[in-house]
Amino acid sequence: MKRKHITAILLAGVMTVSVLAGCGNQTDTAQSGVEENTAQDTSEDMEQEENTAPAEDTEQEKNTAPAEGEETSASDAISSDVLMIARQGMFSSGGTVTEPVEGDYDPTTNWMDITRAGNTAHVDHANVFYQIPANDNGNPIVYLHGYGQSRMGWMTTPDGREGWSDLFLKKGYAAFLVDQPRRGEAGATVSMTMDGFLDTWAEDSKDYKPGDQAWYTHFRIGRVAPERYEGSQFPEGDEAQDQFFRQMTPNTGNFDQTLDAAALGAVMEDVYEMTGNKAIFVTHSQGGAVGWDVPVENISAIVAIEPGGTPQPGSEQYQRLLEADIPITIYFGDYIDNGPEDIMSTGFWQAVRDGAVQFAESYNADGGDCTVVYLPDEGITGNSHFMFQEMNNDVIADHIAAWLESKGLN
Repeated sequence: MKRKHITAILLAGVMTVSVLAGCGNQTDTAQSGVEENTAQDTSEDMEQEENTAPAEDTEQEKNTAPAEGEETSASDAISSDVLMIARQGMFSSGGTVTEPVEGDYDPTTNWMDITRAGNTAHVDHANVFYQIPANDNGNPIVYLHGYGQSRMGWMTTPDGREGWSDLFLKKGYAAFLVDQPRRGEAGATVSMTMDGFLDTWAEDSKDYKPGDQAWYTHFRIGRVAPERYEGSQFPEGDEAQDQFFRQMTPNTGNFDQTLDAAALGAVMEDVYEMTGNKAIFVTHSQGGAVGWDVPVENISAIVAIEPGGTPQPGSEQYQRLLEADIPITIYFGDYIDNGPEDIMSTGFWQAVRDGAVQFAESYNADGGDCTVVYLPDEGITGNSHFMFQEMNNDVIADHIAAWLESKGLN
């Protein structure tokens, strides 16, 4: 099945549609000329791929092969399940440039000069990978990960199924996937993190501090890895669990919510410049805390997946969102009201969820528009803190898509 998914993406790449105009600082793969290829080219590519397919894939795919004597074409191979990408690329937003190191730069020694005299560094920016679908509906989504994560979490699942970015791309929503400053592909910063509590480097010794089991419990996947809670939607098996843990990505520098919010504001500006549209902002966990601080002028709606907290009514955050008339929906998974009482995280998530409900009541009473969704109340059970990666992630994506449609964002 993994190979079929890759084949579909390759096919979409061959049949790329016309390119939109964009910013000059991005790498745009659609400008390679592949949009000029014809359906005949696609058929040839598919035939060549079929002839070079590994033997083990043949058995998996034979049930979908046409009957003997039945002709196939590129149009036959394209179904509603194929993701067609019109344009994709990468760019960075925000950040700063350091002052030159004291002294004159010597190009003859360059990197071998250990003083780095005269050198500057570009640091503390956000990095964005984007894809715009052929059926673009004009409502781009900016995705911001939570603690210990990168954009990878939105793009796939621990068991290799489609992530939310693909599911929403098929619905017509362009994806702008962010690595926040000091994380993932935006790791450049001037000082190593010294946060020995959250981040994975201890303050004194700088030794790596493991946390697989701690985060597994806190994220409500199960009491102790590898066990899962009864009815869990988290993918089962050692391989899926290994893939999940290997997504975890430490900060290179200390978490700075103000700095991150400024960088995400720059991302929103760049997205608006590229698309001509405000963006739906989908945040998760710690990214949700950042999301409330991001400048609002280029945000059309906020979908917060189990944010670490919500703005206090009457606060500056609260007023900015209210005055911008931004609709908000906040999602919570299972094992909160019914979580183990002896685990500290159960009380933590109950308080976060109850705080979100209070926020929504105030926001709505003041003329705003906020909905809190507790998935078990919707008949959707078994979800952890990572609902977008679990076995029913498509069901939850459809639930969110229905909310977006109700706000005219489809």
